[in-house]
Amino acid sequence: MPQNTGDLRGSIEMHYVCSINKFRMEQSLTPQESLKLIESMIGQARRNFNRMSFYFLLWGFLLISAMVVTYLLRDSVSGWQHGAAWGMAGILGGLISAVRGAREGRKELVNNPMDTTIGWLWSAFVITMVLLIAFSVRSGVDPTIVITILTGLPTFITGQAMRFRPLMLGGVLFWIAGVAMLFVPDALGVLVIYCASMVFGYILPGILLKRHEDGLRTA
Repeated sequence: MPQNTGDLRGSIEMHYVCSINKFRMEQSLTPQESLKLIESMIGQARRNFNRMSFYFLLWGFLLISAMVVTYLLRDSVSGWQHGAAWGMAGILGGLISAVRGAREGRKELVNNPMDTTIGWLWSAFVITMVLLIAFSVRSGVDPTIVITILTGLPTFITGQAMRFRPLMLGGVLFWIAGVAMLFVPDALGVLVIYCASMVFGYILPGILLKRHEDGLRTA
């Protein structure tokens, strides 16, 4: 079962209280200044944590669309048969994510090391995925299985870093789905497995994160 909002808040607050205590010892802040800084950093951390729902929903729908288009055009003699739809989804998703990430980065009041690490993790994932798709299109190889297995890595690590169980389970699901595709002989079966893994690995956790975000806004 996913963790509730109280658990997530407690984890965030504990992390920042420890950080502020260390900072206070080094900078000799007054108790009032420490309290204001703690409140500011906790508020920023909550926003940073929950804003990730946009990216999971975005990539979930983009990659499902790419998979469906590839399946429907599987008998085409053009590049669509070999992954052109994946390439377009990767480029479009990368551009949208980069623009939104840059815009949100300018609004940040506090430099959160965990946010930075997760950001670089997903940037490396997107670059790797786009390169794999490009090589697959050039070689005429279906990249679905490789992409599915690769997707499990940043998903699982992000879930572990945020202590958000749905993402951790989503990462494991991607690995299982990638292996299962190796034993499915028909394209329709691969389509069903992939779309199911994206729904339960990306879209459902994204919706849950969005619910937490909405709850924190009204808290």
